[in-house]
Amino acid sequence: MKLFLDSANLQDIEACLKRGFLDGITTNPSILAKEPKTDFVKHIRKIANLCNQYKQPIPLSVEVFTRHADKMVEQAMQIAEEIGYENLNIKIPIGWDELEVIAELARRGVKVNCTCIFTEAQCTLAADAGATYVSIFFGRLRDIGCDPIPVIANTRQLLERAKKGSEIIVGSIRHERDIADSHIAGAHIVTAGAQLFAKMAMHPQTTKSVDGFLKDFEAWLK
Repeated sequence: MKLFLDSANLQDIEACLKRGFLDGITTNPSILAKEPKTDFVKHIRKIANLCNQYKQPIPLSVEVFTRHADKMVEQAMQIAEEIGYENLNIKIPIGWDELEVIAELARRGVKVNCTCIFTEAQCTLAADAGATYVSIFFGRLRDIGCDPIPVIANTRQLLERAKKGSEIIVGSIRHERDIADSHIAGAHIVTAGAQLFAKMAMHPQTTKSVDGFLKDFEAWLK
């Protein structure tokens, strides 16, 4: 079960790196826009530096921010060069023209995280074009009345039948239970916010049990 942090917040990233469970980090323009206004490249470099500082050079996904497919390759290459992080992945949204972008970046040795995916067919096209990751939006699928679980399961089956090396990332996670459900359905990776990982670590019965152990031991010591 691989867990990615879906955040550009330096405090959240450092807190998760300290706890040693992270397998990767994902960002997008909306996530970056939640942070104090600063230079885009400098902020991403700070994230990369934190990963290196904690000796965890995990995958870091950064999304292009141009709407035009014909400019995405140039921007992607510029981002990769300016960040200079060994495990950088460029996020490209799924689309007809964007498939050409994915293929070109793959030819150039750039790892691509194909994002904004809602169907098995989109995942298959992105994987065939050379995407390293295909990102399914769990919560946003539910928002339109669809069940994301069969989409994840079907995609995993299709990728394995075709012997594609692409990994499924499930994002747009709203509840901590969705993390386990996505993995059980066949996701290779789930990316979520730090607050959900904190909730995963907690349970009322855990607190009750630990409090009971310590209370019994303190009584025994008297």
